[in-house]
Amino acid sequence: MMKRNLLILLALIPTMLFAQKKGAKEKAEQVALDEKLYAGLEWRNIGPTRGGRSTAVAGVLGDDQTYYMGTVGGGVWKTTDAGITWKNITDGFFNTGTIGAISVAASDPNVIYVGTGEAPIRGVMTSSGDGLYKSTDAGKTWSHIGLENSMHISKIAVHPTNPDLIYVGVQGNPYGPSDNRGVYKSTDGGKSFKVVHFVNEFTGVSDLSMDESNPRILYAAMWDHQRLPWYSRSGGAGSGIFKSVNGGETWEKLSEGLPKVVMGKIGVSVSPADAERVYAIIESDEGGLYRSDDAGKTWKNMNKERVLRARSWYYMHIQADPANADVVYVMNAPLLRSIDGGKSFVSLPVPHGDTHSIWINPARPANMVYGGDGGAAISFNTGKTWSTIENQPTAQFYRINADNRFPYWVYGGQQDNSSVAIPSSTNGPVIEWQDWVAGVGGCESAYVAFDPNNPILMYAGCYQGIIDEYNLASKKTKGIKAYPESGLGEPSDEVKYRFNWNAPIIVSQHNPNTIYHAGNKVLRSTNRGLTWEEMSGDLTRNDSTKLGLMGGPITNEAAGGEIYHTIYYLAESPHDAKVLWAGADDGLLHITRDAGKTWTNISPKEAGEGMINSIEVSPHTPGTAYVAFTKYKFGDFTPYLYKTTDYGQSWQMLTKGIGAKAFVRVVREDPNRKGLLFAGTERGIYISFDAGQQWSQFKLNFPMTPVTDLKIHHNDLLAATSGRAFWILDDITALQELTPQVATTDAYLYKPREVVKSGNAFDLPNVTVGKSAYKGALIRYHLKEMGEKDSTLLKLEIADAEGKVLRTFNSASKKKAEQLPKKAGMNVLKWDLRGENIETAEGVFVPSFGGGGMSSYMVGPGTYTITLTFGDKTMQQALNILPDPRDAATLAQHREKQQVLERIALDIEDIYQSLKDLQQVRKQLKAMDERLGDSDEYKSINDKSKAIIKKVGATEEKLIQPKQETFQDVVNFRSMLDSQLYDLLQTIDGNSPPLTDGERERYDDLKEIWNTRKTEIMQILNDDVPAYNNMLEEKGVPYVAPNNDKKEEKLGS
Repeated sequence: MMKRNLLILLALIPTMLFAQKKGAKEKAEQVALDEKLYAGLEWRNIGPTRGGRSTAVAGVLGDDQTYYMGTVGGGVWKTTDAGITWKNITDGFFNTGTIGAISVAASDPNVIYVGTGEAPIRGVMTSSGDGLYKSTDAGKTWSHIGLENSMHISKIAVHPTNPDLIYVGVQGNPYGPSDNRGVYKSTDGGKSFKVVHFVNEFTGVSDLSMDESNPRILYAAMWDHQRLPWYSRSGGAGSGIFKSVNGGETWEKLSEGLPKVVMGKIGVSVSPADAERVYAIIESDEGGLYRSDDAGKTWKNMNKERVLRARSWYYMHIQADPANADVVYVMNAPLLRSIDGGKSFVSLPVPHGDTHSIWINPARPANMVYGGDGGAAISFNTGKTWSTIENQPTAQFYRINADNRFPYWVYGGQQDNSSVAIPSSTNGPVIEWQDWVAGVGGCESAYVAFDPNNPILMYAGCYQGIIDEYNLASKKTKGIKAYPESGLGEPSDEVKYRFNWNAPIIVSQHNPNTIYHAGNKVLRSTNRGLTWEEMSGDLTRNDSTKLGLMGGPITNEAAGGEIYHTIYYLAESPHDAKVLWAGADDGLLHITRDAGKTWTNISPKEAGEGMINSIEVSPHTPGTAYVAFTKYKFGDFTPYLYKTTDYGQSWQMLTKGIGAKAFVRVVREDPNRKGLLFAGTERGIYISFDAGQQWSQFKLNFPMTPVTDLKIHHNDLLAATSGRAFWILDDITALQELTPQVATTDAYLYKPREVVKSGNAFDLPNVTVGKSAYKGALIRYHLKEMGEKDSTLLKLEIADAEGKVLRTFNSASKKKAEQLPKKAGMNVLKWDLRGENIETAEGVFVPSFGGGGMSSYMVGPGTYTITLTFGDKTMQQALNILPDPRDAATLAQHREKQQVLERIALDIEDIYQSLKDLQQVRKQLKAMDERLGDSDEYKSINDKSKAIIKKVGATEEKLIQPKQETFQDVVNFRSMLDSQLYDLLQTIDGNSPPLTDGERERYDDLKEIWNTRKTEIMQILNDDVPAYNNMLEEKGVPYVAPNNDKKEEKLGS
């Protein structure tokens, strides 16, 4: 789908020189802290809309169309049409986006409880929560009700008849000891909580099940676990199944028939159809599917198949069918179902095979919703078919990259899915599933690297050091791993190279034939991966005690997420190809300034062990770099951001203003304004205007989600998220210009970015798919703080190179199409590149009419002048409109197109003005007829009037079709000359030049018709009307004026 010879748009971005006096530091901080100053900016989500991980789902009793989906990093989503569409309902309310549990009260569907922090805690792509939220209006609004330090909530059980009585299963801190674990109970709807079951500081709740026939009976699956950067421990003395028969006041550990050896993660479910029947899925050397037929007194292992309990730390949830005690579901990979009480299982086909959660409709068990690594889906036939998961923009991405095509494409690896290539914009207003590509080499954890000027060969990674060369032209993939050994299941100290799950791959910006791939050593290839050379030694701590098997004591985990002592980020200096910075997941940072001959350890001494998540080499100063350092895998969520200005000899911490738990994953410096920084954190994006001395949250319309990577590309800010897919902030020029002086001036007009003329400028505010870039001009301006009744007129004019004003907007206009925003702070006007609307005449209907007239045509390539007037202050900026680089048209062909469009528009305006003249004549004639009456004295005049009115009507019917009233009428009634011309105008306007012979011929024909009609009109106006007026004069009666001038006043004399 892509040609080898790519046309590249070279953006002409002005270099901005920004200087600040020493005493202006406080003012710079003021700029950063006042979000109104950049409120005219807007993020757009481009997708893809292939769902990300969902580990919590819920339905509503009595409503088989409404369901809730809790996503990992993306918040809570709701569908009211059984999965046809989903809408986020927690943006603006939740402080974190990761969801672990959802429960809708059976007795009141307006009451919803949501626990944050997903339960299947991954080594990568896992986020912790901040407690429990509640809604009492079916998700319209939310309140935070406590358990702030719970971190991960696995299950919520709500009393079937009392929505204020709830039990919360808190899994707790996965990284270390904590007292904030166990079963919590509230009897007042979350106003207060008490711990009713606690085992030890490493054991939390993995599952919680309530006996709906007797809600005082509860079963809690307790999980003794800890996750370290290099090891996932699942199992210990604290694991087990506990039962309470008095509403959680006391608990008994169940044991008879259960494994005698150590147990790990457990799922438990009591059957709503038979309270004596309890199911459990248990991780253990004696594990499997266990069943009790006496309410937990005794247990029997019904099925030991590995498929039920593989990768136990990640799955291990179970759900009994609400109507049939012999039917039970186990969530693993895949979704499994038993109809014989757990003796045997069959897999159910689901849209994505990794499954975590299921809700089954008690009134109709064939109706269910499941949540898995690809999102949530609904079934009405016991899983035979499901709703789509391709309508959920909740993807988790690790990194982001972009090429230089027009429009440019964005790349990354989507967790639990594949690598992705998606356009930043399309020819239309939206980006849909058919616009993007799934799979450009590598896999879910991919870095995707390429020559941005010729992105034919993609180098994309995967876990275990897999790296592919993917050819976009042939769609062929070739594995080029330096040493192709399979590391799955292998100890990390027995492989040749240790690669991170998200191992860095870069294509040199200085020489695109050079590829770097980093494991514990930096590898380099100059022949497309046929050979690799080690250009470093081991650049990690290489502590043997943290290598080997990566999971236990029951289940090993060696997919690659726990491989430790690896290089996690590699950065090539944009100033010097010999300079590389390598940061490890254990906190070591090295630099080479001689292309790998020697490496120097430049790790910040105070940083200690942690993960170097990203390195940003300043595009302005060679020795300056910003390092995002995380320690969340050690249970420390503090933001760490280091800066050096001397190649790492000294370091400075720069985190003032960043939230206490918003640890920083990435920092990028603006290439046009030195010191303008953007930080992607666990809790959104932050901005700094003073090189990191002070930060403020950069919210706008960006959701609360973990940000995993940022990239400034073509003066756009691109963001990869863990839970909300890719986002783009179009044109950050205004941020580059924003200074304390701008912030305090009455009015300021920002320089608009050049516009590539590439299609109609639609602005769709609410789309359920990816949103394309606005194809018109984004004109931004600053206004001072003003009162609500400030009457100062604000006017904006757009003129062509000859000074002709094409479009005018003002703050006082009552017409929506002409209104100019007038708010304190940054405003934005979206100009669709069209001139003033064509004013129509009475009786005209065209489906695309808007704002009182026809939309005019779009202006052509060239330089235009924007003039903003505020009171007595006038400001101007130039706006360059460029041709689409994908078209091969010459400037002469562009000029011809615009000249023809102008002539057609003038003809249409001429038709309507002539029509208005005729309509005015008819109006006056009818008025005169009524005034003169039926007197014989005026019979000849009345006869003349009727003859003229008839001619006017006959001519009018040749110009317009008054019978058309709605869109469908265009197929019922003939379109007349005005619509024929307008159709041609739209056709030519929407087509790229050059003009076709057919377009020229059609215009010549319509022009000839108009000339004929115009002759008929002029005959009426110049012959018939004067003759009629002469007849009036003979009788001493004031005459008819076709142009509605002052002469008409004589009619009333």
